[in-house]
Amino acid sequence: MKITKIEAVRVSVPARPGSVHSPEFEDSCHPFDWRGCLFSEMPKFIYRVHTDEGITGIGESYRDVSDQAVRDNIRILRGLDVMKLNLRALPLPFGREYDGFEVAIYDLVGKKLDVPVYQLLGGAYRDQVLMSYWTGRRTPQDAARIAREAKDAGFKSLKMKCALEDPHLARVEGIRSACGPGFGIVLDPNQRFEHPSFATRLAKSLEPYQIDCFEDPVPRWNLDWYRFLREKTSIPIALHVHTPYGQRIEEMIQAIKIEAVDYFNLGGGLAQFVRMAEVADAAGIPVWHGSEVDLGILDAASLHACAAARNCTLPSDIIGTLVREDDLIVERLEFCNGFAFVPQGPGLGVTLDELALERYTIEQWA
Repeated sequence: MKITKIEAVRVSVPARPGSVHSPEFEDSCHPFDWRGCLFSEMPKFIYRVHTDEGITGIGESYRDVSDQAVRDNIRILRGLDVMKLNLRALPLPFGREYDGFEVAIYDLVGKKLDVPVYQLLGGAYRDQVLMSYWTGRRTPQDAARIAREAKDAGFKSLKMKCALEDPHLARVEGIRSACGPGFGIVLDPNQRFEHPSFATRLAKSLEPYQIDCFEDPVPRWNLDWYRFLREKTSIPIALHVHTPYGQRIEEMIQAIKIEAVDYFNLGGGLAQFVRMAEVADAAGIPVWHGSEVDLGILDAASLHACAAARNCTLPSDIIGTLVREDDLIVERLEFCNGFAFVPQGPGLGVTLDELALERYTIEQWA
């Protein structure tokens, strides 16, 4: 089954109004401000990979990929026999552009063999993935409202972006008042608690509220700080290792060696996610799957990866369909009682919505 043509369609799908953060934080919305614009305004590519057998695979890139690298990858893949490729190591440069093409290749092979993608990753441990609701920085009142909406929709936890100067205690008290003590809260400052001394003082004030974890609380260049925090607080500490950001599996290994973390948030590709999850599993550490607030194709791929990782038991935040105006797939990903169902059809098990694609297309290459 040889690749005969690859189409790359550049799209931009905005976030729904109010779906990311409160208006009060619009002027300081990092990490949502991406080179001067909201992350959802950054374009990305949808791929159609055609073959001589009439089977077409679909893929989705991350935002802010290199045009030249995308063109180079298309040239490398064109003419190759998909069924002769090593799916764990495609003949492409490993970088931010790799994963979108990997998704399309897995979709092709799954369709050819009439099996879901998770079967190509070793098989499924689960057919539904525990999910967390997700939001950006919010005022205490807005945080309580979003948390209550999440709970009413069946979610059992909320992951929230934050910064050191935010009103953490008022936020948490508002969420607890709205949702009760059993509703989980993950605080993700993207390293902006700055120093262990600040993070420790904040942790002490929040410990009575049973926070699920701090994710990347302080700068990650010093993993000794993570180990120090684990010794100083009962709040679990998580490290985000996302290979499209340039983070590496070696960081996981180092964190494990010095006992710096309780959990991992992992992201990046299908084969790479399962590989990293297996490293954490060998150390007895549970993981969840993060996202870049993607569209439906990448979200579906992430669910397949979660299904194939034994220790992916923490709530994942694969929430693009909750944030974007459209997910560009015909079959909406199904959420129920805090779980997302893994698509069961051949390949990714989802279909590209051609009308929606046309509506959000900026340009198209073939």
